[in-house]
Amino acid sequence: MAQWIHMSQMIQCLPDDTINSLYPPTAFPIEVRHFLAEWIESQRWDDFALEKVEQESQAQALLDQTINMLQSIAQQNANVVDRMKLMQISRNMTMFQQQPLQFGVMVRDILRKEIVLLSTPPQLPNPPQYPQYQNRQSSHPNMQDVDHLVLKVLDVQEIRQKMHHLQEELNWERENYEGPMQQNGLDPAKSEIQKLQNRIQQLEYNVKAMATKRFQLLKESVDFLDQCQTRLISRLKAWRWEQHKAAIGHPFDENLNPLQTWCEQLLGVNGKLRQELMLIGEPIPELQERLGQLLQVLIQSSLVVEKQPPQVIKTQSKFSTTVRYLLGEKVAPGKPVVLKAQIINELQARNLGSVPGDNVGELINNTAILEHNTSSKSTCATFRNMSIKKIKRADRKGSESVTEEKFALLFSTEISITGCDTPYRIQMISLPVVVIVHGSQDNNALATIIWDCAFSEADRVPFVVPERVPWRMMYSTLNSKFTSEVGTKHNLDQYNQHFLAQKIFDKPDFADDYSNTMVSWAQFNKEVLPGRPFTFWQWFEGVMELTKKHLKTYWSEGLIFGFIGKQHLHLILKDRPNGTFLLRFSDSEIGGITIAYVSASENGGQKIQNIQPFTKRDLDIRSLGDRIRDIGHITHLYPEFPKHEVFKKFYTEPQLPLNGGYIPVSLQTKVGAEAGSATQPPPGMAFNDDTGLRLHPICCILSSVSPFLFLQTGG
Repeated sequence: MAQWIHMSQMIQCLPDDTINSLYPPTAFPIEVRHFLAEWIESQRWDDFALEKVEQESQAQALLDQTINMLQSIAQQNANVVDRMKLMQISRNMTMFQQQPLQFGVMVRDILRKEIVLLSTPPQLPNPPQYPQYQNRQSSHPNMQDVDHLVLKVLDVQEIRQKMHHLQEELNWERENYEGPMQQNGLDPAKSEIQKLQNRIQQLEYNVKAMATKRFQLLKESVDFLDQCQTRLISRLKAWRWEQHKAAIGHPFDENLNPLQTWCEQLLGVNGKLRQELMLIGEPIPELQERLGQLLQVLIQSSLVVEKQPPQVIKTQSKFSTTVRYLLGEKVAPGKPVVLKAQIINELQARNLGSVPGDNVGELINNTAILEHNTSSKSTCATFRNMSIKKIKRADRKGSESVTEEKFALLFSTEISITGCDTPYRIQMISLPVVVIVHGSQDNNALATIIWDCAFSEADRVPFVVPERVPWRMMYSTLNSKFTSEVGTKHNLDQYNQHFLAQKIFDKPDFADDYSNTMVSWAQFNKEVLPGRPFTFWQWFEGVMELTKKHLKTYWSEGLIFGFIGKQHLHLILKDRPNGTFLLRFSDSEIGGITIAYVSASENGGQKIQNIQPFTKRDLDIRSLGDRIRDIGHITHLYPEFPKHEVFKKFYTEPQLPLNGGYIPVSLQTKVGAEAGSATQPPPGMAFNDDTGLRLHPICCILSSVSPFLFLQTGG
């Protein structure tokens, strides 16, 4: 097992595509290597070769042992997600039953590749997912840096005080020794004169030496202040960057208090150093100019949009946003500071240094006063009831729609800081926003924002984004957004990833790795999916909303298989007993979940059927758990969990009426294309190639309902 111990540490530094290449997800997933590590390394795999037919029985024995151990580990695992996954893997590995030697050679090659990797010095990869600012660890300042800077300033102050004392002593020596001797006509000995002269010369030398040291310390202090402030500005940018990424579910520490403390400390140091320069008596233009520039940058960089406006804004709708000034306690008292907001387009955002040109939109309630909160020690301007009355759009390029055009809010004011002679003009823009005029545009506008948040680069030209990105980046974004929006820690798995890739690239038969395949913005949300009236994003977002509102617990506990293609579905269900079912998201209907199950066919064999997808409206009427309970002919959740054990806690009371009670029902089923059913729909009904049959509501006696039909109350 020693080899796996080292390997498990190394894989944390390997890119995903390398790991998937080493441990093929569909053949020998990494879970097999992990759970059977000790046993695998104790077997003899090196002897296997495809041409050695005599070893087939030995390979078959090892394959059988592998499958049995995986099933045993699965049964003993208390985590239902791990248990189901291991059972699924064990079923998938039966594909080697016809070619056990191929299994033995595969494991042999995996172990050899591990040895090669372990003999190579590890290199930390540069994750391609998202451009990153330097690792800031946290928003807290490096207190050692700040302390070091403060000590340097104290050294400057201390040497100034020593110089002052030396100068006083020198003045006293000149006044009390030379002056009175000349006035009284005294004629001291030459040795005394020499002694006095030496004393005065030494004092003069010491004063000059301290002046040189003082200048050097001042220069070092300004240099170090510059370095500390550069790190602060970098941290502020990193905070804004993480705030941007939070829109797609990335973790974000919104606490600005440590950064505010850092700003205040650097402002205080800047003021003390400027004071020290004034006390020198002689101007030092170089240091004065640098401190002035540092002061201006600090004052202008301390304006932060603490609470961003919604990134999709509908005209005539109210919204709020909060702007915080990190040097609020240092604002000069007197005239209140009023912040003004205006909406700007992409071109104006690229030219913030110049005066904005045409007004591209009209904002209502676009001013707010900067107010200090003594309890939180924060100084904020809150725009509580802002709205966009109208918007002026730019000329669109080609097929670009209004939901692809990005704007931003620009916040600006003039501010005076205590201890500074002149006021400063400060401004800050919000994250990009998309302005819509109708709720039907919301979904497409959100797609624009998701693409911008996920794939924009740090310090980009506003609001440039790439037209294409690798699938691995797209999948990472989808997984992050899905888990954060639903509020779950249960990620999409490799099977979900593969199906999503097959869907967006329209390659249902493609089995290779998609990681480096480029996916375009058009494939994401401009082109409709083949045979469907909606885009990939519209379909995915519908699933996300359904899961968030009705299926969160089911998904979090691993009870929903989720995204799975029909080929994979038939592969894993084809040998299961009648009544085995799994829950998957509909790939033909926006926001639908369906039940795929094994049933008996007319010729005595088996067929796989899919029940009409349940939508949000259906689950508002009756929960998924109750619907599963109602369907008598589905008995075991894949791979083999009794449904009443798994879903019992989701059943609600009271139960449906029994003993022939009459209820309104909607009878629905979806017949898989592979089932070859000859059932004809009644008059007024139509088949749908993915959604199946839909019958008109009727009334029937519950006890006589066919097991191939399910109940839908309230409709």
